[in-house]
Amino acid sequence: MKKLIIEVRVNEYAMRDENPNVPWTPDEIARDAAAIQAAGASILHFHARKPDGSPDHAYKAYAAVIRAIRGASDLMVHPTLGQITIQGDEARVAHIPRLAEDPRLRPEFASLDLGSTNIDIYNPEAKRFLTTNKAYVNTTETLIYLAKRFKEVGVRPVVVCWSVPFVRAMEAFFDMDLLPSPAYALLVHTGGGQFGGHPPTPAGLRAFLDVLPPGRPIEWSVSSKPGNLFPTAAQAIQLGGHVAIGVGDNPYTELGAPTNAELVRRVVEMAESYGREVATPGEARRMLGIAPR
Repeated sequence: MKKLIIEVRVNEYAMRDENPNVPWTPDEIARDAAAIQAAGASILHFHARKPDGSPDHAYKAYAAVIRAIRGASDLMVHPTLGQITIQGDEARVAHIPRLAEDPRLRPEFASLDLGSTNIDIYNPEAKRFLTTNKAYVNTTETLIYLAKRFKEVGVRPVVVCWSVPFVRAMEAFFDMDLLPSPAYALLVHTGGGQFGGHPPTPAGLRAFLDVLPPGRPIEWSVSSKPGNLFPTAAQAIQLGGHVAIGVGDNPYTELGAPTNAELVRRVVEMAESYGREVATPGEARRMLGIAPR
């Protein structure tokens, strides 16, 4: 069986009220980078943050984090574009071409959410949504623009799929030669009152897999934002998929507010129990067709 690629979603826009181990600063993210690579991870996904935890979309903020990650690890780097927090196609992607100009800062990946979805969270006890206006909005025009920019600057898209329509759209982007071979797809599950993705259940994952474009080269991974990923991770490991986990997606208070490295170690133990080895960053590069740095 092929080796397991573990991506760690270290912080997203999570605050520290539920888990104090969410890294915000470059130094904190670098410490996590070293720890998660030692534990078995090969990709790090991050959101640039200010010291108070608020979003920071300045080029210098992304550059500082990537320098810190690369000073501490050999991990492949996957920065966010920003969706809810920054508007406009050019503004969302502006940092990626600038980073790509410098071989020391060029990220291996950037996110391509291949559709639109609502991400408001419902509180069943209060019988109301906590917000009513949060949506990932990606028109086809936007998606073509982003995919072309990534291709122009040599950065691989992470094809983020929140539901079946996102997965079905992959076929068109393959046809337009806007996805690499193999494509790296992230199948997003959502729990905790968020309905924007598939539920983190066997049926939720099966629905994704049933519509993967047949005959296309795809390495797929699973995440849960929010929600406990471990049941779905076990399913993905057995089916030959990969795992993307982190305290940025879910605080895992049921596990005592773990660190990102602790989550990786649990995934590795699970993979070993199924007889599956974990990929190093170098091995993951080769599996995804990405040249060595």
